[in-house]
Amino acid sequence: MPGAGVVIPFWRLSGYYFFYFAFIGAFAPYFTLYLQSLHFSAADIAVLMSLMQVMRILAPNLWGLLADRAGRRVGIVRLSGAASLVGFCGFFATESFAGVFVAMALMSFFWSAALPLVEGLTFDHLGSSMGRYGKIRSWGSVGFIVAVLAIGYALEVLPERHLLWMTALILAGIIACALSIPEPVRAARPPSDVSLAEILRRREVQALLLACFLMSAAHGALYVFYSIHLVDAGYGTDVVGWMWTLGVVAEIGVFMAMPQMLRAFSLRAILGFAFVCAVLRFAMIGWGVDSLATLLLAQLMHGATFGAYHAAAIAAIHHWFPGRAQSRGQALYGSLSFGAGGMLGGLVSGYLWEPIGAAWTYTVGSGFALAGLLVIVVGMGRTASLAELDGTRQ
Repeated sequence: MPGAGVVIPFWRLSGYYFFYFAFIGAFAPYFTLYLQSLHFSAADIAVLMSLMQVMRILAPNLWGLLADRAGRRVGIVRLSGAASLVGFCGFFATESFAGVFVAMALMSFFWSAALPLVEGLTFDHLGSSMGRYGKIRSWGSVGFIVAVLAIGYALEVLPERHLLWMTALILAGIIACALSIPEPVRAARPPSDVSLAEILRRREVQALLLACFLMSAAHGALYVFYSIHLVDAGYGTDVVGWMWTLGVVAEIGVFMAMPQMLRAFSLRAILGFAFVCAVLRFAMIGWGVDSLATLLLAQLMHGATFGAYHAAAIAAIHHWFPGRAQSRGQALYGSLSFGAGGMLGGLVSGYLWEPIGAAWTYTVGSGFALAGLLVIVVGMGRTASLAELDGTRQ
């Protein structure tokens, strides 16, 4: 548990996660529909949306290095929120590809800085109470659900441009919550004699990072084209909202169960199961779009392909990157997975969508997930459960 007298700022951290993922709930499912309303091509949309991933490669490592040196992560999180809103306001001023490109790049550069730092802040506030991470993080899933449902229904009666105002209000909420988060008081720790280079030379670390890259690439078509895929198949934006919501409800259930799962099963077993589900899920979305039952089952698998996968991966990163390497470990995870992997998956899906169609594009996503599964099976060996990892640190 945290030290005596130390209070975990549970609701302030939960509020930040709520608005941060509410932004994703507004942006990821619906901004592609806004771009489509501006008559951009599928390739143009993929390029614009991939800027988010490009900046997730660059920004977290730059800001993480600055945070480690300055020791003031909360200040950077606050700057990130304010500058993200300034960049987002560019969308109100232009509808040209070049103008939207610049606004997207600016907004993404600052927005991408925050989450790895907030993850590190959360773990420092929790101390040895890591089991409470899932409860705090689940409020992000609630924020996503609220945003995706409310905006889905709103866009049934409002033009797509109103999405900009709704999303800007959510960014303002991020700023308000960032202002309330305190800097954690870190317990004195002996300096780690393990360098970042030594950590990265470990086989299981290399395997995890490569598998995370491939998992995010597998999700590329989902995050760029899922809403368009459903609307093209005849579903309304209200149904689109409920589909995204179902996936996040499954994710919440998994997050709540993860403390027990992480102690009962090895990280390799949890990750392997998540990758098997990903192989099946994206094939089902691609080829089964006409079957509502198939889509429902595929969305329930989000609990495994994101919830279980992310919780296991971030727990491994937390244990394998100790001390001052923690911020850079979280940044590296975000950069290689959500950044580089997401960029590859988004661009590949964008350039394949029109020539080969949705079904085969999602099949390529299944192929990325299958490659990640092989990396987990071959490269990670028997990676311990969280209980065993905790034991090695005592």
